[in-house]
Formats: sequence, C-alpha cells, structure tokens
Amino acid sequence: MKKSNIKLTIAQFAKLHNINKRTLHYYDNIGLFSPNTKGKNGYRYYDLSQSIEFEYILMLRELNMGIDEIEEYVKRPTEEKFSNLATAKELEINNQIKRLKLIKKTIHEKKNQIELCRSLEKSKIEVIECKEEKLLILPYDFDDDISNSFSYMAESWSIEQIRMGVGGMISIEKVLQNDFSKYDGIYTPALHHTSEKNIFHKPKGTYIIYYHRGAWDTLPHAYQQIIEFTKKNNLKMTGYAYEIGMNEFALSREENYVTKISIRIESSR
Repeated sequence: MKKSNIKLTIAQFAKLHNINKRTLHYYDNIGLFSPNTKGKNGYRYYDLSQSIEFEYILMLRELNMGIDEIEEYVKRPTEEKFSNLATAKELEINNQIKRLKLIKKTIHEKKNQIELCRSLEKSKIEVIECKEEKLLILPYDFDDDISNSFSYMAESWSIEQIRMGVGGMISIEKVLQNDFSKYDGIYTPALHHTSEKNIFHKPKGTYIIYYHRGAWDTLPHAYQQIIEFTKKNNLKMTGYAYEIGMNEFALSREENYVTKISIRIESSR
C-alpha cells in the first residue's frame, strides 16, 4: 500500500484521532511516538501514514498497558511478541465481557425493581403462578454485625452474587407462630454461571406475593395481612416465606422501602 505524503500539524493530527494535543506532546517527549518530518519553516509534521501506527498505540492503552510496556513493544516489535500479547489480551477482554454482562444483568434487574416500586401507591397483595427459581442459600448463623454478615456472604458467594440482592427465608411454622426473631437462611438469586450442585431450587407453583411498603421492623404487620388473606380464601401456606428488599439501594427513607414477600400456597379445601 502506498504511503501518503500528506503532512499534518499537531493540532490536525490530534483532531483526526480525537485526542488532546498534550497527549501527543507527552508521547513525543518520552520518545514513544513523534512526528516524522520537519518542514522548511522549522515546524514538525506528522505523516498521515502514521495514523495506523498511532491507533495501535491507542488500542494498547485501551487494553490497560502501561506506557513502559507499550514503548518496549513499539521499539522492538516481533511477531512472537504480538502473538503473546494478543493471546493475553484476548483472555483479559473475555473476562471483562463476562464481568460487564453480570453488571448489565444486575442493573437491569434493579431498574425493573425500581419501576415496579414506583408503580405501587401502597402495599399490595396478589396471587400468581411462578416458575422455578434458582437460589444460593446460606444458614443464618451470624450476629447482627453488618461487617461480619458481609464478610460471611462474600467468602461464601461472590460480590456479583451479593449485588443481585440478598433476602431472608423463614419457615411457615415460624410465620404462623409470629416468630420473626431469626431467619432460617439467607439467599441470593443465582447467576447463570453458578455450579448446579450449589443451587437451591425454589419450587414453581402458586404464590402469594406481598409488596410491603415500610421499614423492615413493620414486616410482622405484613405477615399478619398475609395470614388473614389465606384464611379468608381457604389457602394453605407451605415451605418458606422468601423476603427481599426491592428499592433500598435507591432510597434514604426507610418508610418508603418496598419488601417483596413470596409464599407458596395450596388450597386447604
């Protein structure tokens, strides 16, 4: 391919590559990338043909390579060096893609939760058919120290799992006895990459879903409303009550918190 003899000033070259002129000055001063020619007027100019080389340098910077690493490669490039570099960076990029997909999934779920909470004017109860849900669970065997709780979850799960939200499980026996002193376990919705052997399957079926608006210490009132609803409609609660916060990450006033309570039910007739 024939090289272009078009000459560009520092300002023109910076504009062409959408960067700051100071970046070009810096790269020139450290000897990483410099103008190719010097005009009769004494000014130095970049050749347009240098653009491709410069874009490779920008690409390496985007791949979080240090200036020293880039300089070492650019000054002494070899096919073997590039092949090794490409292999390492492909692995890093794949890991970043996986991490970003998890983050995207999390913020999408949180966005949907917020939109649902905003549509609720007050607490709401409904009966719906639910699909089987995969959860990760842990026994609730730590104290009320939030640092201990977080460390316990982080060691057992992952930060990505925790970001999906953490809820509590309490047996129906305790619910009927009005005993909310301690959860039977905590859970988080399982991400797709989680090993199947560690999965708890929340069964599919008919569930009472109660969206409770209010501080967490008002949840016993929500359970009383659920019990009254089941009695009135000849329904039997089974298994566990699953509760999880829906919007506490987006609010500062506890009285506006929305907690979702899910309980599987059967007809008692």
